[in-house]
Amino acid sequence: MASTEIDPKRLYAALDAARLERGAPSWRSLASEIGVSPSLLSRIANGNKPDADGFATMVRWLGVPAESFFIDDYETPQTQPALTAQLAPLLRAQKDLSEADIAYLEQVIQATLAHARSRQ
Repeated sequence: MASTEIDPKRLYAALDAARLERGAPSWRSLASEIGVSPSLLSRIANGNKPDADGFATMVRWLGVPAESFFIDDYETPQTQPALTAQLAPLLRAQKDLSEADIAYLEQVIQATLAHARSRQ
């Protein structure tokens, strides 16, 4: 078994977030925008891994490093960077967000993470 694999749940979540942000009316229209088949998106939604070309097309369209969707034998909670550390540069790269917007989003994310941890 490979020591590094694609996590279809992470990929699906990123695609869904992009779909909602862009206001895509359907997954079919999103597939057309990305340049992949609707069946590929359906397979990912069902937890199946995409083919290499489809994966490359989707991550390039998302503008997210491919490594963001990898899971491997070496990944542990201690080796993963903090979520807020991963999101900070992404938020600051958004030209339509002010510093106040970014600070607010970071506070919301921190509060959400604190809530999630308290429920574990």
